[in-house]
This record gives sequence, C-alpha cells and structure tokens, in this order.
Amino acid sequence: MADNSALPLIVLSEQFAKLPGIGMKTAQRLAYAVMSMSEDDAKQFADAIISVKTDVGYCKICQNLTEFEVCPICSDDRREQSVICVVETPKDVTAFERTNEYSGTYHVLHGLLSPINGVGPDDIRIKELLDRVNNGEVTEIIMATNPTVEGEATAMYIARLLKPLGIKVTRLAFGIPVGGHLEYADEVTLFKALENRSEM
Repeated sequence: MADNSALPLIVLSEQFAKLPGIGMKTAQRLAYAVMSMSEDDAKQFADAIISVKTDVGYCKICQNLTEFEVCPICSDDRREQSVICVVETPKDVTAFERTNEYSGTYHVLHGLLSPINGVGPDDIRIKELLDRVNNGEVTEIIMATNPTVEGEATAMYIARLLKPLGIKVTRLAFGIPVGGHLEYADEVTLFKALENRSEM
C-alpha cells in the first residue's frame, strides 16, 4: 500500500494478505472495502471473526469443526456409524456432504503425514481414529485423502494400522473425471483409471 495511506489501512491490508490466496493488491481492496462499511457492518464483521475463534472447536468424536461438543453428523442417528470416511480437512467433509450420497460418518485428520515437513503420526488425528475403531462398532474405513504423495502415504500408514484389527479399509477410486478428455489426462490419472476400472 502507498506510503501516504493511513497506518490502520496498511496494517489491515497486511492482515488480509496473510490469508491463503490473497495477494497484496487484493488485500488492499479488501481493506478499502472494510473502510467503506458502516460502523455496524464493520463491527459485525469483526465479531464474526472473533466468534469463529471462540465458539468453534473440534467434535470430540470425528474432529470436524463444530460449535457443539458433538457435531450434527456424529449425533445424527440416521447416519451409518459403522462406516467412517477419513479426510484431510473439514473442507473435504463439506465436499462429500454436497453429494447427498454418503450416509456414513467422517474422521478429519487435520493434515497429512509429511516427514520432509516434520509432520508425523502424532501431529495429526490418527490416535483419535484408532480410539473410535477400538470401540468395536466400526466395520469399514474409507480412505479419502487426496491422491498426492502425502495423501497416499497417510492412507497406506493408516491401512497398515487397521488391517490387524480386522477392519475393512477401502480407498476412493481415482481416474478420469466425468466430462474429462483422455488426451488431457496425465499418466498417473490414466493409470489410476485403468487400475480402478469396473465391470459394466
């Protein structure tokens, strides 16, 4: 922001720029947008930020973000409690819920194993998943981590922990997206599409 801008605007811009995907120009536009808000709107905006930090925590069962001790999904007796879909972030839960097709529960890891970045099993919510499995009700774990090196490594690590317990561990199928074109698919995607082919 230009040197002649008011210091509070510069500070606000710098704070917006800390958000993922927000560059300095966008941060400046956001700061000016806040400046043009009414005082009531600005207060509601600030209160919403504070509320997220003070009122939202982790579900004691699935580790998803919630304002309750147990999230609405885990407390819904219509959900299939014996099936757990393991995902990396709360955003992944939202993506699955948009399909309106999955009726099981979730477990949010809040990260993936990445030894190169110093992220080990104790840094993500694997222990909480094992605690859930040990209660004896779980029959299937669906590994729904992204098809990246870290996602695959995390899925394999968790699968190795669960196999001795007699739990069925499945992996999401990966391959050509609906509406995609073969000519634009990379080699790994094509390989996965072949590997995960199903009978018609």
